[in-house]
Order: sequence, then C-alpha cells, then structure tokens
Amino acid sequence: MKRLQNRISGSRFALPVTAVYSLAAWLGMCAICGRTYSELAVFAMSAYLMAELNNRNALIRMYSRMVSCSFLVLGTMAAPAIGRLEVFAVQLCFIAAYLLLFASYQDKRAQGRMFYAFMFIGAASAVCPPSLLFVPVLWVLAATNLMAMSWRNFWASAIGLITPYWFIAGYCAITGDMTIPLRLADSFTQAMDTARHMPEPGALVSFAVTLLGAVTGAVHFMRNSYKDKIRTRMLYELLIATASFTAIFYAALPQFAEYMTAILIVNASVLAGHFFALTNTRLTNIAFMLFTMLAVAATAFNIMSHIPTANNLSPWSLL
Repeated sequence: MKRLQNRISGSRFALPVTAVYSLAAWLGMCAICGRTYSELAVFAMSAYLMAELNNRNALIRMYSRMVSCSFLVLGTMAAPAIGRLEVFAVQLCFIAAYLLLFASYQDKRAQGRMFYAFMFIGAASAVCPPSLLFVPVLWVLAATNLMAMSWRNFWASAIGLITPYWFIAGYCAITGDMTIPLRLADSFTQAMDTARHMPEPGALVSFAVTLLGAVTGAVHFMRNSYKDKIRTRMLYELLIATASFTAIFYAALPQFAEYMTAILIVNASVLAGHFFALTNTRLTNIAFMLFTMLAVAATAFNIMSHIPTANNLSPWSLL
C-alpha cells in the first residue's frame, strides 16, 4: 500500500516542487531578512552537489530525490538563523569533500581525490577553525569505512589540508595585506575561547529539527542496514559517525553553532531522506507529515524572528 509519504518520495515532481518552495522562501528572505543573492547562489551550488552525491553513490535503493528535497527543506529552514556567506561556504566545502571521499571507496591509490577532499576541509578551516577537528575523524573513517587509506593517500590528504594556507600566504606575500592572517588568528583565538555562548533561539530551533531528522534516520538505518549493499552501509556509517561528532562539537563550541548546524544539515539530509523514502507504515507516514509541518513552521518562525535585523520592526508586526 502506497501512502502519501511513498507517493511523494517516489515522485518525479518532488524535487521541482521542493525547489520552487525553497526558491520562493529564499527570495522572501532576500527581500525582508537581509539574506543576499550570493548566499542563495552558494546554497544552490550545495543543493546541486547534494543531488550529485545521491546520484553517484545510489544512497537510496530506489528512485527517490528525498536526499535533495530534505537538504532544500532543512537548509531553507535554517538559512535565516545561520545564514552567512561564510557558513554556506563551509557547508559547500563539506559536501564537495564527501563527494570526493565517497568516490575513493576501496581505492588506495586515490591520491588526487584525497588531496582535493582534504583541500576543501582545509579551505573550510580557514573560515571555521573547528573544521580541523573533523580531520582525524575522516582519516579513521577513510581507513575503516572507505578502506582507502594508504601512506600515499595519507600524505596526499595532509598536503591538501595545508594547500589553502599556502595560497593565503602567497597572496599576503604578494599584496602585503596582513589582514587575512590577523582574521585567521582571531578565528583560532575564538575557537580556543572557553566562555559559553548561547546560540539564538532560531539557531537552536534549526539545530533541534535537524538533529531530530538525523537521529530518526540513523536509528532507522541501523535497524534496516542489512537491506542495503555493503558499500552503502559503509557510507551511511561514515555519515552517522560524522553527524555524531558534529553534535558533540556543537555542544562543546557553541560559538560556532551556525557552522555545525550547516554541517549537520548535510548528514541529516541523507539520513532523513533514506528514512522517508524506504518506510511505508502508518506511523512513519504520520512522522513524515509531522516533520514536514515542523520544518515549515520552523522556517516561518526563523523568517519572522529575523525581520527586525533588516527593517527594525517588531518580529510579529506583520501579523
């Protein structure tokens, strides 16, 4: 019996309709919430790469665009609260890194892909220093889940990791502009700051909804992983592990909550998409509808809450 959840997740119209919804919400945010079209462009690039990540790795064992749809819904929901060009750039870097890492599965001579994957992580760390905390995690997962770690791949990844800093150093040496190293130093100092920084309500709501999707998808996958191919299981275990560490880093470094939420959205989109596409009980159908309404309500809450930042109005003055 095909329920509403299954008809939507298997429909060829699901992604176009979700894309129109996301674009309409983004245009509204650009008009009234201070978001910029450059942020929209980076987010659109991320959405395209998420579609590529799903297509190239067959993350769902049936025709479904729920990974891309989940990313569009969660990313649009969080955009008013975490939306800065730097945050979306870090998110884009992690998606590109996943795309390259997944392509190196069982390839111990994938020096090129390892180099570029960790180059994107290095570029993300130049904006968000805690991105470096994922490096040892990804090294271990590349060895255990991707089975792609070798000395050549390790050194290629290490060189890729520091390559963005070489470019930054060269630019500063040529131009004499030392503001970039100073900003980098400030970012690393902020990462070392042990003072607690409570994220704003919109960011907390976005993280909570995203975490709910990630946990639900992770539990479902672990209960039903035997139905997927070994390669798919390895990739999902990698995503679950990195999502777990992202939640830990979020709690430990709340001053970087926006970045951690953006990274978690990438993992949660795949996990939630797998759950929505491959379940068909009455309970999961209700869960699908409730999660969709929750995400839309959180999007409206975030947009309304961030109107004052652009127009100095009361958050609910338009109601």
